[in-house]
Amino acid sequence: MVDTPAVRAVAASGLAHEVVEYGKVDSVEEAAIARGIALDRVIKTIVVRRGEGDLLMILVPGDRVIDWAKLRKVCGVSRLSLASAEEALAATGYAPGTITPFGSLTRLPVIADAVMGGLASIGGGAPGVAINLDAEELIAFLDAQMADVTRRV
Repeated sequence: MVDTPAVRAVAASGLAHEVVEYGKVDSVEEAAIARGIALDRVIKTIVVRRGEGDLLMILVPGDRVIDWAKLRKVCGVSRLSLASAEEALAATGYAPGTITPFGSLTRLPVIADAVMGGLASIGGGAPGVAINLDAEELIAFLDAQMADVTRRV
């Protein structure tokens, strides 16, 4: 089994989970196929900047994208932006495409999209690694805020 900070963190959490290893993929659609699951079960972890040094993680189902107007309203701010790859790496220890709340260097606030439920397949902290677990348990463990912050692609 692969050993990443994310895999170690989820194992230590006590959450029921399954680690899935698969080959290199170039898109969320390919990730869903490689994991053998529906696209909406793949959960992307996106790091967003509210202000200088003020970052948060957004959990977005694979068939959806951030709706920036909705997210700004939920956050109570007029401006948000994607964190740079460098900011995300410094805060989480993970490169884009491998970012996950599990084992992150910094515990960032998490907002989970309101449509999440059932199986969640979240990044495992390395290319070709995913962690499958129950979305409700994931959200509760992360103490994530649930909110309508996405739209269909």
